[in-house]
Amino acid sequence: MKYFIIAGEASGDLHGSNLIKGLKQADPECRIRCWGGDLMKEAGGELVSHYKDTAVMGFFEVLTKIGKIFRNFSKCHKDILDFNPDVVVLIDYPGFNFRIAKFAKKKGFKVFYYIAPKIWAWKESRGKRIQKYVDRLFIIFPFEIGYFKNRWHIDAIYKGNPLLDSIEGNKYMTEDRQTFIDRLSGITGEKYSPDDKFIALLAGSRRTEISYQLPIMLDTIRAFPDYKFILAAAPSIPEEFYRKQIQKYCSKRGIKPSEISLPAVYGQTYPIMKNSQAAIVNSGTASLEAALIGVPQMVSYLSSEISYIIAKQLVKGIKYISLANLILDKLIFKEFIQHDANIENVSAELHKLLEDKPYIEAMKADYAKVHQMLGGGGASKAVAEAMVEEYGKLKEP
Repeated sequence: MKYFIIAGEASGDLHGSNLIKGLKQADPECRIRCWGGDLMKEAGGELVSHYKDTAVMGFFEVLTKIGKIFRNFSKCHKDILDFNPDVVVLIDYPGFNFRIAKFAKKKGFKVFYYIAPKIWAWKESRGKRIQKYVDRLFIIFPFEIGYFKNRWHIDAIYKGNPLLDSIEGNKYMTEDRQTFIDRLSGITGEKYSPDDKFIALLAGSRRTEISYQLPIMLDTIRAFPDYKFILAAAPSIPEEFYRKQIQKYCSKRGIKPSEISLPAVYGQTYPIMKNSQAAIVNSGTASLEAALIGVPQMVSYLSSEISYIIAKQLVKGIKYISLANLILDKLIFKEFIQHDANIENVSAELHKLLEDKPYIEAMKADYAKVHQMLGGGGASKAVAEAMVEEYGKLKEP
C-alpha cells in the first residue's frame, strides 16, 4: 500500500515516526511519502516538506502569512495527486489537515485521521467535517470514545496513547544519572555534577510562542540562582533564535547576556525531564510527557494579546488546557495562562514544586492514575495494524 502522511509540528512528527515504524511492520511492502519532520524521515518516510516550513500558530500570526499558507495547500494538493496514495493519513494539525481531508475525499482518496483534533475543547463544529471527509478516525484519549460516539455518531478507534511508546522506547530513559551528567556536560561545554539540581524549561515548538514564553522563564532563572536551568530546545528552532531572544531580554532588563546561563539542548527532552527536580512547560504535548515521566511541573502559557482574546471567546466548556489535567478531570498541576503567567505566580509555584513534599507526592500519585488510564505500550503498532485492517474493510465490495 501507499500512504501519504501529514504532520504539522514536532509532536506530530514524533507520533508520525512511530506510526511509520508500525506500518512497516504491519505492511512490509508499503511506500510512505510524508509532510512531517526529521523523525518521520529517520523512520523511513519519504519526506518532501518539513513542518518547520509550514507551521503557523495564533490567529494574528496566520493573517500575516496567509499567502504562504495557500501556497502550501496548492503544493500539498499536487503532491497527493502525483503520488496517488491508497490512503491519506492526517495527524492532528487541524487548520491545515481539514482542508486536505476535504480535497483528498473529493478526489476519491481514503482519508484516515490519526490523533483527533480537540473539538471537544473548541471549534466543535469541526465534527461535521470529520463526518463528511474522514473515513476512519483514530483517537489517543479514552474519554474521546464516548464523546465522538454520543455527539457525532462516529465509532472512533482507540488503541492506546503513542506517547507511552515514545517514552519507553527512548534510549536514554534507562541510563543512570552520572551518564546523563557526563553527556550533558559534553553537549553544553559546561561542567555539571550529579549533585546539581536541574529545572527543565520547555518553551514550545514555534518561534511565536517561544518569543512570548521565554522572558518569564528567564525571569525565573534570575530568581533561582542555586539551580541549573536547561532549555529543552525544539528541533525546528535554530540555536541562534534562542540566543537572539536572550539578548533581546537582557537588553530590555539592562543586564549582560553572560549573566544568564541557559544552554539550549537538542534531542534530550526526555532525559532532561527525568533528571530535573521540576519543569516549567508551555502546555501542549510536553505537559503530558512530563506527567508520564514523573517530573513535578507547572504550565505557563503566553501568546499575543489578540490571539489570547480570540481564543478565550472560542474555548468554551473546558476547565483546563493541559492534557493530563483533562484526562483525570482534575487540576493535577497549576496552569498559569496569559496574565497569570508572571514571575510572582511562577516563582511561588516553583518553590512548592521543589520544597513541598506532600504536594509533590500528591502530584505524582495523580500522574500514576493518568498513566493507568492511558493503558500500556504498543499503541503505535496497534494503530498501524488497525489502519491496514480498516483499509481492507473499506475496499471490500
